[in-house]
Amino acid sequence: MALIVQKYGGSSVADADCMRRVARRILNTRDQGNQVVVVVSAMGDTTDDLIALAKQITPEPNERELDMLMASGEQISSAILAMALHAEGAEAIAMSGPQAGIYTDGVHTKAKIRDIKPKRIFQQLKQGKVVIIAGFQGLNPNEDIATLGRGGSDTTAVALAAALKADRCQILKDVEGVYTANPRVVPEAVKLDEIAYDEMLELASLGSEVLQSRAVEFAKKFGVTLEVMSSFVEKPGTLVREEVKNMEDIVVRGVAADKGQAKVTIAGVPDKPGVAAEVFKELAASSINVDMIVQNVSDKGVTDISFTVPAGEVGKTRKTLTKLAGHLGDRQPDIDEDIAKISIVGVGMRSHSGVAFRMFDALAKAKINISMIATSEIKISVVIKKAHADKAVQTLHKVFELEKQTAKKATRKK
Repeated sequence: MALIVQKYGGSSVADADCMRRVARRILNTRDQGNQVVVVVSAMGDTTDDLIALAKQITPEPNERELDMLMASGEQISSAILAMALHAEGAEAIAMSGPQAGIYTDGVHTKAKIRDIKPKRIFQQLKQGKVVIIAGFQGLNPNEDIATLGRGGSDTTAVALAAALKADRCQILKDVEGVYTANPRVVPEAVKLDEIAYDEMLELASLGSEVLQSRAVEFAKKFGVTLEVMSSFVEKPGTLVREEVKNMEDIVVRGVAADKGQAKVTIAGVPDKPGVAAEVFKELAASSINVDMIVQNVSDKGVTDISFTVPAGEVGKTRKTLTKLAGHLGDRQPDIDEDIAKISIVGVGMRSHSGVAFRMFDALAKAKINISMIATSEIKISVVIKKAHADKAVQTLHKVFELEKQTAKKATRKK
């Protein structure tokens, strides 16, 4: 008997009909002789609606109370899905994250899972029940509910799969797998049969909305094989797993765009030791995730520092930097929210030269200006104007012939 963890996204459980369809899908898995643990997201756009409601009360809601509010969405989903399974004659039980034994750190709205004590889950499985767990949440050291950030139900599912030593973790969404690019932007985008953890981690952190990056980190750390697949059609999805040698045959695996970024520039900062450290120390203390960083060459004792942050953290960033005005020569930050981060990713970049030139040359010919650049072994990211994001993705997908390279790989496997 195998133990399967399945996670269903918001669009998969958007209404009563969706809940009934998911219940039948779960029962099909169970009837094949498997034990099933299910993690659910909030129904449809519930989380966005709850955040919008909170912001009607105050532009910056208290984060503890915001977590209390947002966690209710997943709890509603788990209870409704359990009821749908009861209606099908199945034994099922719904649990919140804390009831399932999920413990987090003390950071609200983007907490990290610190421990899982699955004793109660195993007890319910032994009784023959399907266990439905509200994703995106856990209990923090103050015994308050804490949420895991956007896409956190993915992390819940993978962490549970690791803790339960599940045979497979299936992430079921409204797409059939991981694509070479967003198919709504690039109609020629192709679904991948497999992708390495490192590639998926980069894509997830660079704007691909298929998986939360922390979920991929968990999967890699604990060796959990993920399968990203559709909840609407029953067919194989994309396996996310350890890298194998032939994965380097493909130079670029995918293109991602992140339109939810802002570029922060502090001009005329005193060029002396410790200034940058003070800036990023305070940003870290405010739990602000900084990504790309560029510092210009010093000119007459001053320099410019630019970096990117999530668009949702602009207010907190501005407030934090305002406190540091004295250390920054009384300079106020310039924040540009009209940007997008475009990235190409592939483990094959390690062993192929000329990738950066091809990327920059293609964007130049498309008359797309680059304002920031960041690289790693397996990715190149650039910051451009948000209006050019879709064009950039389409251009790079074509230049690197991603659909053709995927087709060649598929042919070799037959």
